[in-house]
Amino acid sequence: MANAKTLEIKSQQVSEVTDKLKESSCTIVADYRGLNVAQVTELRRQLREAGVEFQVLKNTLARRATANAELSALDEYLTGPTAIAFSKDDIVTPAKILTDFAKKNDKLSVKAGVVEGKVVGYDQIKALADLPSREGLLSMLLSVLQAPVRNFALAVKAVAEKDGSAQEA
Repeated sequence: MANAKTLEIKSQQVSEVTDKLKESSCTIVADYRGLNVAQVTELRRQLREAGVEFQVLKNTLARRATANAELSALDEYLTGPTAIAFSKDDIVTPAKILTDFAKKNDKLSVKAGVVEGKVVGYDQIKALADLPSREGLLSMLLSVLQAPVRNFALAVKAVAEKDGSAQEA
């Protein structure tokens, strides 16, 4: 039987993971079986630079955390070696990094995730990864908003040039 100190440590870990599940806007569960240390280090570096926390967890601790966070639907994906990526701010970036890394390293497989409190499967994570980044979406929006002003300016310029050439003649 486990001693009181061990139980306290595990209880604290479950509490921390529960808080991360509740606070994250996007959580992705992946199987990292077969990746070597260099590959895992590279993946962690990419995720860290994007502000995403990547953690390897025991499935029993993860299941207790999902039960506490009322995300028990995620339990079916908590089999085998499990790593979980937590992102508080961005939904697209962790999905993009993990699916791109999985394309280059067939040993990593994305299982499922939680997006804004909803458990989603691999297909939805893949769809998120195919979206442009936040900056890309903002630049698209900006170009759409600038288009009418730009077109109006070009029309005024064309009218002014037409009037100028008519006065010269």
